[in-house]
Amino acid sequence: MTNDHLTWAEIDLKAIAHNIQTIKARLNPNTGVMAVVKANAYGHGALPVARAALTAGANWLAVNRVDEGVALRKAGITARILVLGYCLPAQAADVVARALTPTVTTLETARALADSLDVAPARPFPIHLKIDTGMGRFGLLPEEVLPFARALQKIPSLHIEGIFSHLAVADESDPSFSRQQLQTYRDALNALQKAGVAIPLKHLSNSAASMRFPDAHFNLLRPGIAMYGLRPSGDVTWPVTLRPAMTLKTRLARIRSLPAGASVGYGRTYIAPAPTPIGLAPVGYGDGYPRLCSNRGAMLVRGQRAPIAGRVSMDQTSLDLSGIEGVLQDDEVVVFGKQGEAEITADEVAAWAETINYEIVTAITARVPRVYKVRAEFSE
Repeated sequence: MTNDHLTWAEIDLKAIAHNIQTIKARLNPNTGVMAVVKANAYGHGALPVARAALTAGANWLAVNRVDEGVALRKAGITARILVLGYCLPAQAADVVARALTPTVTTLETARALADSLDVAPARPFPIHLKIDTGMGRFGLLPEEVLPFARALQKIPSLHIEGIFSHLAVADESDPSFSRQQLQTYRDALNALQKAGVAIPLKHLSNSAASMRFPDAHFNLLRPGIAMYGLRPSGDVTWPVTLRPAMTLKTRLARIRSLPAGASVGYGRTYIAPAPTPIGLAPVGYGDGYPRLCSNRGAMLVRGQRAPIAGRVSMDQTSLDLSGIEGVLQDDEVVVFGKQGEAEITADEVAAWAETINYEIVTAITARVPRVYKVRAEFSE
């Protein structure tokens, strides 16, 4: 792809569409898909990804914060948007004005939403509840759900449309705790049903659960990392082929040969053992590339792996070009992704950085332009 960027991330929205359709193909036709586009769509760009996901068949979008949902609405997205995280009472007016669907876990937020509605709304405003079935973070404890739902029934301008939870270890090989969470969730649903509290939408499954636990799909599924073509972990068998959507690229800004004994980078952590060709890649932790990749990672140059020489700095990373023929100034460098037949995955970078692939793509900073490989209807 020809462009004038020094460092950029290519986002393949056809891959996003493929991944959504692959996930949908495993579901009951009555199960909808809620595409998770929080945190700027895991670094891929919330608006283009949202458009691609909806065009590919997603029914809902999910964000974590109210301002993420507001930004999508301002950009013209009209699909249903669930705010997964906490909504401050002070944000109620924005939630109502932008027709976002909030997750409500306090009566203060519920009352603020009711106060922001018309005196006699045409129909009750939809909200979702979250049950903490074992993640230990956000949500109502199982024993709190029924009393809270009954309290909400006394606010007639609100309607409990959905109820959900989140699995803590669905990506680990031992399914026992996920099964325990599923049972806790079912028990809460049964208690609500026996009490006459009917909630139409039920969702529990994340990307890993979507592949492993068909009985946990209910009628709405929330794929996150799988949308972006990445596996939640390597601990479980992955029965489908997904396409990574992000490739991070840069260019060689300088090529020179250093004599034996010369040092490279801060701290002089790399000393050339012999005369060594060094290429300078203008990408660093200021772009979101992990500093922990220093002296242990690699990038692709002319389809071959060039080891990182020295420390990753804020703006630049040096590469050992030994054995790579024909390298020229401004040659493309693939930080992660494919170049010819060679590939460095986000999982590999994550291993070098002692983290997870989620962090690798999400951490790519705003100064890195996103270049979209798309059909026109997906683009900004």
